[in-house]
Order: sequence, then C-alpha cells, then structure tokens
Amino acid sequence: MQRRSVLATTTAALALTVTAGLALTGCGSGRMAALHANCRTKGLGWKVTVLKAAPHSTHREARLSVVNKGSQPCVFDGFPTFAVHVGKGPESDGKGQGRTMPIDVARGGTVTTKLRYKDHAPGMSPADCLVSNDEVVVGAPRDHHQKVIKVRDEKGKKTRMNICEQTVWMAPPAERTG
Repeated sequence: MQRRSVLATTTAALALTVTAGLALTGCGSGRMAALHANCRTKGLGWKVTVLKAAPHSTHREARLSVVNKGSQPCVFDGFPTFAVHVGKGPESDGKGQGRTMPIDVARGGTVTTKLRYKDHAPGMSPADCLVSNDEVVVGAPRDHHQKVIKVRDEKGKKTRMNICEQTVWMAPPAERTG
C-alpha cells in the first residue's frame, strides 16, 4: 500500500513540474511567441510625435508609437528601424540604448519608443543641422520593409525634425496600457 502512495506522489510531483515548466515557456510567453510570429511594418500604424522643447536644452525628445492594426496578435522583438534623411544625402539613424524584451502585441495594442536627438542650438537655424525633414522612415524589428510617415507635434500638426548629429537615440520599446 505504501509503495502505491509513493508512486502516486512521485507521479503527481512529476506532472506538476512538467506543467510548471510548460507555463514558464508556454505559447503565451514572449519567448515562445517570438519563434512563431513577428510584427510586420505593413500591419502596424506608425506615429512620430515631437515633444515640446525643454528650456535651455540642446536635446529634443520625441515618441514613436506603433499600433497593431493587423487581424492577429504579433510580437515586437527588438528596436524598430528609424531614419531621417533628405533625398539621398545625409542621414540620421536610430540607435537603441538598453536591452529589449519581446512584447506580445494584441490587435489594437500599442508599443512606444522614446527618441532623443540633438536639436539646433540657439542662434543656429535648422539649415545648419545635418538633417531637417517632416518625414521619417520606420520599420518593424527584423522586417526588411520600411514605411515613410509624417512627423507631428503634440497637437497633431505637421512639424519638422531638425537633427544636428548622425544618431537618434532610442529607449527600449515598451507596451503602452490605457
């Protein structure tokens, strides 16, 4: 009788361990979902918002917002592509700072990335900067397609990004709730 209870207890413990292991790496986790699907540029709604300039600062901040407009959830895994250029001339590229984690983005879900770049200093004109444009090129991580979108201010009006260096620094993407 005691042998059966030890066997039953061992079997139950093993089943519980396997179930817990599957829960940690289950289909809903970012690690597993990243193996099965990735967000694609064409299935996302993109928006760049230039934030109000901080007084006495040579740096400017902006926000890149991405909404999943596709019919299925997807995984946003890494830094997005971000570039500002004029024709085939000079270009400022986005460069990530920090560590990214895969983000499961439900249909209608939003991911945001904070941007920081050097703006023209007082006494300079936007023409003195490396790049000045009202359009940017964006793309989902690990996707070769890119999209050109308009730059907006906080009120939704068209504006320009005047960038005086080759790098636009990006914070790790984060899921936006609410």
